[in-house]
Formats: sequence, C-alpha cells, structure tokens
Amino acid sequence: MRTAPRSLAYAAATCLPLAGCRHAPEVNIIGSFLPAWMICVTAGVILAFVVRSLLVRYRIETEVGPLALIYPCVVILFTCLLWLFFFR
Repeated sequence: MRTAPRSLAYAAATCLPLAGCRHAPEVNIIGSFLPAWMICVTAGVILAFVVRSLLVRYRIETEVGPLALIYPCVVILFTCLLWLFFFR
C-alpha cells in the first residue's frame, strides 16, 4: 500500500524536468539552421579575445588573477549575456 505514493512521487520527479521542454531556438544562416547556443558561444569566445587584447594593450593582464580561470569565466559571462539578450 505504501509503494503507490512512492511510485507516484518517483513518476512526478521524473516527469517534472521534462515539463519545460519545447522547441529550441534556431537561427537560419544561409539556409542552415544552427542552434542559437552555438552562435552565442562563438560570439562569447570572440568577445573574450577582444577583452584579452584590451587587457594586454593596457598592460593589466597580469593583475586579473589566474588566467586559466578568468578567460573561461569571461567566455561564459558573454555567452550567457548574449543568450539572455537575444533569445529570452
């Protein structure tokens, strides 16, 4: 008798994350539909290179901390900001 509520709870916990699924945004570029996140990641990497060139130009790259941590965080920051700005 106690397995029914537990089974219902497991079924609800399994189905709940799937409730938000819908069609992912796609962007048509010269007839090829690309997922929007790929475009945002590409633009995020390019913007991170721009940030790096600015830091090197003003000679403050050595002041920002561990570079292996900073630049991936900059890429993630720009990727998420672009995603929110253009697709949400």
